[in-house]
Amino acid sequence: MSFHTTPSSERIHIGIFGKRNAGKSSLINALTSQDLAIVSPVKGTTTDPVLKSMELLPLGPVVLIDTPGLDDEGDLGALRIQKTYQMLRKTDLAVLVTDPADGITEEDRQILQRILQKQIPYLVVCNKADLFDSPCFPPEADKEHCIFVSAKTGAGIEELKERLARQIPASPAQKPIAADLVHPLDFVILVVPIDGSAPKGRLILPQQQTIRDLLKKGAVPVVVRDTELSETLEKLGRPPALVITDSQAFARVSALVPKEIPLTSFSILFARYKGNLKQAVLGARTLDLLQEKDRILISEGCTHHRQCEDIGTVKLPGWIRKYTGKEFHFQFTSGTEFPEDLHSYRLIIHCGGCMLNEQEMRHRLECAKEQNVPMTNYGTAIAHMHGILDRSIEIFHGFL
Repeated sequence: MSFHTTPSSERIHIGIFGKRNAGKSSLINALTSQDLAIVSPVKGTTTDPVLKSMELLPLGPVVLIDTPGLDDEGDLGALRIQKTYQMLRKTDLAVLVTDPADGITEEDRQILQRILQKQIPYLVVCNKADLFDSPCFPPEADKEHCIFVSAKTGAGIEELKERLARQIPASPAQKPIAADLVHPLDFVILVVPIDGSAPKGRLILPQQQTIRDLLKKGAVPVVVRDTELSETLEKLGRPPALVITDSQAFARVSALVPKEIPLTSFSILFARYKGNLKQAVLGARTLDLLQEKDRILISEGCTHHRQCEDIGTVKLPGWIRKYTGKEFHFQFTSGTEFPEDLHSYRLIIHCGGCMLNEQEMRHRLECAKEQNVPMTNYGTAIAHMHGILDRSIEIFHGFL
């Protein structure tokens, strides 16, 4: 994928952390050779995490995360610091910016300890080297992970880029979404309803990525609405190798697609792609064990505008009530909001996570595992409630 087409979820996320006025925003501007971040001598200029997608050679497509200062003050400052720590959930590579005049402060130590606990690759960048005749590394820091730079003069910036690139492990071959399930020239039908909940003028990201994955394999994706599926199957000439559907149309599509044709959904494909299909299947089957008034968390990774028939807040709760015949306490989160304490929930149902990078999704899955809370996703839960989950995962038996 080129820089312009690489989704945010597939980019390396570089988190820039440090105290106020350590030079975090100035460092971002020096790394990018652009005035992307607002720089001011006034402490606390960056008040919220800011994510910037760009190309950073030799790393390639990245997201730079500019964060508020670790030493912010007052009640509002405490909330900003909390947001800064939340950014560690999606950070693939951490950069701790320090001022050599201060050395490693207590705030620096605390976030460095969290970075080490999470086993995130990191560098300690001692900024403002231009202000010191003979700068020396702070004694608390591991010299192998330290580098002196001057965001003001540009000294050390090119070396910093090279060292950032070396911190990222070599990427394995791109994981397939559906390409390993079909052969070149196979027909694959993708069922994409165009209704009130569909985005205007475009396909959603999982649909786009799946189409590209199939084209790269040499397969022939055929994209249809659910209203044209039956006629398409009749006119295609030969049976498709696979049918992939939007989760909301699962029941209708399953009734139309002959049993001998493999059928799955975008949500189930992406659960496998992100490595959590087994967990999602087990979580979906927890629906059969729920008790009256249990608490269920429904969480989305994006922050789209809620509509009257929103799948997360309206359709899913309705389907769950109908399937179980019980009433529950539902809680909803979106975007970066995801509770650290999950013990009160009996089940978590998450979206496909297409807008979350792998680090953030892994954090959420591990939180659920560590606290023994079952977790599934929309499509897997919907397939289970419609009695077609076993059919939906049958094609993966040799690939899980």
